[in-house]
Amino acid sequence: MRGRDEDSGEFLGPSRSEQRRAALDVLALAGQLADLAPAQLARLPVPEALLPHIADARRITAHVARKRQVAFLAKQMRREDDAALDAIRDALDAGGEAGRRETALLHRAEAWRERLLAEGDAALAELLDAHPGADRQSLRQLVRNAAEERARDKPPRAYRELFRAVRDLLGAE
Repeated sequence: MRGRDEDSGEFLGPSRSEQRRAALDVLALAGQLADLAPAQLARLPVPEALLPHIADARRITAHVARKRQVAFLAKQMRREDDAALDAIRDALDAGGEAGRRETALLHRAEAWRERLLAEGDAALAELLDAHPGADRQSLRQLVRNAAEERARDKPPRAYRELFRAVRDLLGAE
């Protein structure tokens, strides 16, 4: 309800300008979501109800029709709670908390991979002590294959697989 409070004289709700700024912010966010690649979109905490609308906006290429579809997507997004939209914004923001956490995870995984290749079984035992649910045999095999690839100057297939395995292991904690 708009208007002023009879006792204090303060306005009861946000002004039209504030409502318009908020709607334009959501419209810009909808445009960003429509421009993302499917792999990037999969990493974001987007509610399931919005995914078909995002897919429609991505599929449409005609300028005016795409603009209309993005506006419709924004309308659907405004129906979501503010916490969901803030989580999406934070995940999109490269300097946001989610981006910092993912970067830190990648750095830890890289450090563990290098340590596993340099120290061998000692580092593997320490990693397995920290993560008892890890598959000891597959990690040992990946370390062995990656070290062999490095020694023979082969393409780094096992090296990459080792990184993915360590990243998934650290990300599960």
